[in-house]
Amino acid sequence: MKRNYIILTLFCLLMQFAVFGQKRILLLNGYLHTGNSKTIETAAVGIDNGKISVVRNALAYSYSKEDWDTIIDLKGQHIYPGFVAANSTLGLTEIDAVRATRDFDEVGEYNPHIRSQIAYNAESKVIATVCTNGVLLTQATPRGGQISGSSSVMATSGWNWEDATILADDGIHVNWPADIQYNWGEGSTRKKNDSYDKEKAQLLAFFEMAQAYANLDASEQSDVRLNAMRSCFKGTKRVYFHADNVQQLLDVIDFSQKFSLPFPVIVGGYESYLITRKLKDANIPVMLNRLHSLPENETDPVDLPYRLPKLLQDGGVLFCLQPHGDMEAMNARNLPFLAGTAWAYGLSEEEAIASVSKNVCDIIGIGKNYGTIEEGKSATLFISKGNALDMRTSQISLAYINGVRINLLNTQEELYRKYSKKYQQQ
Repeated sequence: MKRNYIILTLFCLLMQFAVFGQKRILLLNGYLHTGNSKTIETAAVGIDNGKISVVRNALAYSYSKEDWDTIIDLKGQHIYPGFVAANSTLGLTEIDAVRATRDFDEVGEYNPHIRSQIAYNAESKVIATVCTNGVLLTQATPRGGQISGSSSVMATSGWNWEDATILADDGIHVNWPADIQYNWGEGSTRKKNDSYDKEKAQLLAFFEMAQAYANLDASEQSDVRLNAMRSCFKGTKRVYFHADNVQQLLDVIDFSQKFSLPFPVIVGGYESYLITRKLKDANIPVMLNRLHSLPENETDPVDLPYRLPKLLQDGGVLFCLQPHGDMEAMNARNLPFLAGTAWAYGLSEEEAIASVSKNVCDIIGIGKNYGTIEEGKSATLFISKGNALDMRTSQISLAYINGVRINLLNTQEELYRKYSKKYQQQ
């Protein structure tokens, strides 16, 4: 009996390797967008053991068929680096109206120890719909409180949260106090938040305590919350400040410099275009909110949200796009089209692609291995029959995460096929 069990186990392992094992794959004759502003009209891209081993002009590339397990002629289809949904609750919620499926908001105001990684649902049906638009990585981000917790970078395909993890606990998310209040019953007027200075002082006191704790010997460290903050001062952990208005942004810059934070990031940054010189000098990148939004101020041009990427690009500020907003988990599938809007309002096509691939990866700390299609980097990429930034032409035909081809069939497609078959029979 024991022997049969061992044989069955070995057989299952061999079958798993046969199905999911890494293969040498050569993609030929595709229009390559590398993600770093370079293109190759007729490209050869090789994948070996999960890494990109070849990036060449196919017309000048000599190869032997015996060197590759699979050769795919793309016939002019577009090749893109995997897009990344930054600052997203994708994988942390399934149905926003059902509280039991929302795992992104914990009780309490200061929760740096809360980790989104272990709440990530790799079996989410929402994730499957997002993959089909080329979003292959996501930064699963907690919400709520003054300090929401730690985000993690996850793949949109995997057996479980351990298998899907790309980078655990990449940064702490701080919701900067609001400096203004809106009186919606009085013609949407704005007034100063009288408790702004008090709330800012409380946040300052917590960071001072966390910084002092980080300087203690390891044997003296036992506080879970403050342990989670240690790498913000002593390592590569980012601090993501969620803020929009100029006063908030200026205070975030001063705050970051006071604590000598190695990797501060602004999330939102609606008025960041007004202080691009300061942001550039402080080396603070910006994750812009969803471009498909109305202006926040009555005096703002109606197209200002669309032009923000171009304004930051001209100001020399490193930035990326992210889908935060209403129904953000399911709307993460529209991330490529946000880049398409930025393209229409001033960015070049390749700059727009970088805003949802290379720039994101550089900001969240995985740019060494992800974000562009270059030799030696992870083979996380997808192929589209048309331009992926245009909803009229985007049609994803193949996608790979770390060199493994992923299933692009989602529930919506399954239902479409099911009922198409049904009514064709009738």
